[in-house]
Amino acid sequence: MDSSHIPLVIAIVILIVGSAYFSATETAFSSLNRIRMKNMAADGNKRAQLALDMADQYDRLLSTILIGNNIVNICSTSIATVLFIAWFGSSTGPTLSTVVMTVLVLIFGEISPKSLAKESPEKFAMFSAPILRIFLTILAPLNFLFGQWKKLLSHIFPTEAETSITEDELLTIVDEATNDGTFDEQESDLIRSAIEFNDLDVIDVFTPRVSVCGIEDTATNEEIIEVFRDTGFSRLPVYQDNIDHIVGILHEKDFYNHVIAEHKPLSSVLQPPLYIAPSLQISDLLRLFQQSQTHLAIITDEYGGTAGIVTMEDILEELVGEIWDEHDTVEPEIEQLSETSYRVRGETRLSKLFDELDLDTPETDLTTVNGWLMSQLSSIYDKEVFVFNGLRFTIEQTNGRYISFILVERICPEPLDSTKDSAS
Repeated sequence: MDSSHIPLVIAIVILIVGSAYFSATETAFSSLNRIRMKNMAADGNKRAQLALDMADQYDRLLSTILIGNNIVNICSTSIATVLFIAWFGSSTGPTLSTVVMTVLVLIFGEISPKSLAKESPEKFAMFSAPILRIFLTILAPLNFLFGQWKKLLSHIFPTEAETSITEDELLTIVDEATNDGTFDEQESDLIRSAIEFNDLDVIDVFTPRVSVCGIEDTATNEEIIEVFRDTGFSRLPVYQDNIDHIVGILHEKDFYNHVIAEHKPLSSVLQPPLYIAPSLQISDLLRLFQQSQTHLAIITDEYGGTAGIVTMEDILEELVGEIWDEHDTVEPEIEQLSETSYRVRGETRLSKLFDELDLDTPETDLTTVNGWLMSQLSSIYDKEVFVFNGLRFTIEQTNGRYISFILVERICPEPLDSTKDSAS
């Protein structure tokens, strides 16, 4: 090798290092965790703050990186071509130069640095930020020109503004964070519940009419005491003649403090009922509860009758899961009996069951397993069987007009067309 070629070889090495720097920087800034960077910046890390400031102007940052990367790659290729022509002649030199530089840039200027930066994007972003600030200043005129070109293209080819992040994308991020160990299962469930909270209507969480426990307005004090004691509820609807004519809500403390202790009539301590539509979103109901300072609402049907009730506890359970107190019998909605069988309560949401089974929820307006099965079956006797998409639903227990418990079994790995079958 001619001694005059050594500076050119060194220049090529430096330029490939520059290519590696720009490639790694691009990967680091495109995949860094902004929340983690904000926390480090809040703790006084100046480089983290500098990297965040650069990330906030990502278009300008990306233009600088691409311009810099192209400059070093073009320069290294040009110098290599000169060297290879000197070494191998003008006939084979350019071809060999192209092959060698393509391999070198691909391995050392692209793949390797990007892989390393992907492993610790925050660290590399903080490392590269001071150097990158210099390039941002030097290449500012070119960035300005490219910025104007981008604006021109935006006017020529206008596009609709997209939401920065959709709900499904946010749920995917939560799943990835859970798989990476950032969140534990309980934290993941809480975050998912909060994200999905606004999608739920009252009809998704209410207690149906058949399960509503109330007090007739003619009940004696002894009967009311017995209902409070047996149910453990602190609030009960009071009705006249039947549950469709609710006249008020009785608070347990008001009953004992005023009706029992002061011998006041029952009607004088009743709170006015809050009537709502089944289509009301639970997020709106929560605000309504706060404004009206009540914890129980009556859901009306299309005829003005009582479809069911919903309480503050029902709403909170959508965020934190089942809330059990000393009066409750702890009984899960879905109990896994084996790898292929589950015992399910009738009031379980249909979407919750099929999510547990990792299957698509059937398209229906009905929200509970009980309601869906009743729409599929001609009768709801015990041991009645219904087969749907590789699942066998067997009615285990009924309560007159209501399915209390169902045995759900996987009977084949692949979904089948829904069929109906009755046990003999």
